[in-house]
Amino acid sequence: MESGTAILLKVDASTGGSDLISFIAKQYKPTIRMSNVIIILDSIIVTLNIIFFKEIEIGLYSAIAIYLMGKIIDVLFEGIYFTKLIYVISDKNEEIAKEIGEKLQRGTTGLYGKGMYTQDNKLVLMCAVGRGDISKVKIIARKIDPRSFIIITNSREVVGLGFKKI
Repeated sequence: MESGTAILLKVDASTGGSDLISFIAKQYKPTIRMSNVIIILDSIIVTLNIIFFKEIEIGLYSAIAIYLMGKIIDVLFEGIYFTKLIYVISDKNEEIAKEIGEKLQRGTTGLYGKGMYTQDNKLVLMCAVGRGDISKVKIIARKIDPRSFIIITNSREVVGLGFKKI
């Protein structure tokens, strides 16, 4: 069941339950994790069930199932060690890097590149981020430079300050 929900969420579909509400919430607030919305909504429903029907044992089992469902959705939807590399190409790299550092406490690295179409030398920002920071970096870059070019790639593993330790 949970793996099916995760697959549906991955392709922007819904079963019509609490995942539909989480999908709608994601449209209004892109930084929100859909699994968290599902967990909160389902927890409210279970809590109301306990209050009205006095079925505490069923409520406890339901709470465990809800927690596990949320974790399974996260793992299937985004992987166990979900890290992304974000590359930002912009004429306002200094401002973007500063904002990422101040707001997200994430470092950025400037890589020198050359646009083969324009023949322009460009500084390309590279930033490794976790699950919750992907949309934040995109919002920061687009706010500072609406014309910025953003590339987001999967990262198999990131080792170092703020990430996995050796």
